[in-house]
Amino acid sequence: MSAESTPDPAIPDPGRSRTGPGHRGKGRRRKPRAKRRKALLVAAWSAAGIVVLGGTGAGVLYFKLNGNLTSVDIDQALGADRPEKTDNGSENILVLGSDTRSGGNKKLGGGTDDGTARSDTAMIVHVHQGHKSASVVSIPRDTLIDRPDCTGTDGTEHPAAQDVMFNSAYSTGGAACAVKTVESVSGLRMDHYLEVDFSGFQNLIDDLGGVEVSTTEDIKDPDSHLDLTAGTHRLDGEQALGLVRTRHGVGDGSDLGRIQLQQAFVKALVDQVKDVGLLGNPKKLYDIADTATKTVTTDSDLGSVNSLMSFATGLKGIGPDKMHMVTMPVVYDPADANRVLVEKDKAQQVWTALKNDRPIPKSATQGTATGEADGVVGAGE
Repeated sequence: MSAESTPDPAIPDPGRSRTGPGHRGKGRRRKPRAKRRKALLVAAWSAAGIVVLGGTGAGVLYFKLNGNLTSVDIDQALGADRPEKTDNGSENILVLGSDTRSGGNKKLGGGTDDGTARSDTAMIVHVHQGHKSASVVSIPRDTLIDRPDCTGTDGTEHPAAQDVMFNSAYSTGGAACAVKTVESVSGLRMDHYLEVDFSGFQNLIDDLGGVEVSTTEDIKDPDSHLDLTAGTHRLDGEQALGLVRTRHGVGDGSDLGRIQLQQAFVKALVDQVKDVGLLGNPKKLYDIADTATKTVTTDSDLGSVNSLMSFATGLKGIGPDKMHMVTMPVVYDPADANRVLVEKDKAQQVWTALKNDRPIPKSATQGTATGEADGVVGAGE
């Protein structure tokens, strides 16, 4: 995944000016896939919430974008008591969507307005050896789990808790506690962490010019400010946010149905972003890069534009056809229809496959709760 052997065409050396487009081939003409995706690949919210930025410009713009990034030192917070890193060439990235209600997020609907944050969306993105494909496992926020004791990124100690909702880990101890909880549940080491907030996601979709999706049925949810008829739509930022957040407009009204919409939207986003014409529009390119770097929080290893771009270079060839997306195997809690429980035997099939860098077997998700929203949303025509 290292870009050391090839100069990065997207990030200029601060010591010299580089204003040309480098080696990127981007636009509406059909070109080899790798070149068409060089300009920009964003799988920010859910395909693994992976943000890949590309651009040109003088050194001052590099420092401006670099200053936008926020990072947290997960390794220092968690220490040595973690699963071992694998040496098979694969990587695991925990992607969280934050539902903070403070600041610009407060008006985006639902939840409390006291500034408390929870991980509204959580995905483990497993990048397979060779970085040509990825497996994505969504973790339902309403899953009841045993949260391990953890030290928050601010150094506060939090005791372990049993039978608590998964998304409470983030509100309890921030990114570090969320990572430790995911590692405890899965037994997998998270190599990287990426968090995207609601308001930033909405702005990013608007900067991109919207995302086209097709729906097979009407979707209407006043709580998410969403009203779509069956058919093809180009969603703006507010509509896209409503789609990935709605849980009452489709399926059985559970978080599982929302996850299926999120996964479908991510694939549509990845499929279409390669066709966004940016090479001839430096201002639009900069606006997208500026918004994206303000939107994400990363682990400290990815806490610079150069590091993020180097990481992204190895992911540019993973299109929607190379992404296998599933939900962590769960069953409905018989004591509370609004909660789900981990189906441990089937979930272990998922974790074992990823640990060994193998495809997730179909048997791992057969017979588990689904949310009944599969196939409602797909990429636009």
